[in-house]
Amino acid sequence: MLKVLGPDWGLILTDVTKGAPGNDERMAFVFDTRKVRISGLACELVVPKEQLDKIGPDALDKQFARTPYAVSFRSAGKTFILVTLHVIYGKRAEERVPELKAIAEWLTEWAKDINEWDHNLITLGDFNIDRKGDKLYDAFTSTGLYVPEDLHKIPRTIFSDPNRPDTDKFYDQVAWFTGDDNTPALSLKYLRGGNFDFTKVALKSLNLTKSQLSYRISDHYPLWVEFQVRE
Repeated sequence: MLKVLGPDWGLILTDVTKGAPGNDERMAFVFDTRKVRISGLACELVVPKEQLDKIGPDALDKQFARTPYAVSFRSAGKTFILVTLHVIYGKRAEERVPELKAIAEWLTEWAKDINEWDHNLITLGDFNIDRKGDKLYDAFTSTGLYVPEDLHKIPRTIFSDPNRPDTDKFYDQVAWFTGDDNTPALSLKYLRGGNFDFTKVALKSLNLTKSQLSYRISDHYPLWVEFQVRE
């Protein structure tokens, strides 16, 4: 992919996640160096025991199956930190609540710290939550994380049925803080967001079914959001 994109594009990623729950996955950022630069920070999230105790004694009795990955970028004088993650699905939806709460708590504390440096925090990834009002969504947004209205009804998977929108799942999200719950608001101005239907253009010459395409590329549509970084 990088050979096709050319020398102006960069990549930073984690090692392969070991263990069955991790599914041999990586977390990665691909970026256009003509638009953004890495500003220096790259880290993985490990939640301290003291923070877990605030949520409950059995909130998270082991580290994340896929450790959330954060990288800072700079564009037009603005620094923003992107945190990407993939919450473990588990056997029951209730199993995801402690992990989601732990992530929300940790992001809140970090947002307060980095605000002193005028940095912004944006989280994105497969949170394995559902639509607004679902208990998993409520756990994810419990500390003030905000998902823009543009994304609330946009299909997330290539298998979405337009005739049955009530069956759509909303696992993928992009979120940030807006100043609620005493958490510093994002200083970037949000413009708009959406998804991209790659099924109409990707590998068309192969005449693949959606199922085959999902294994070649993904069963998820890419989500995107646009911010204004210049005054």
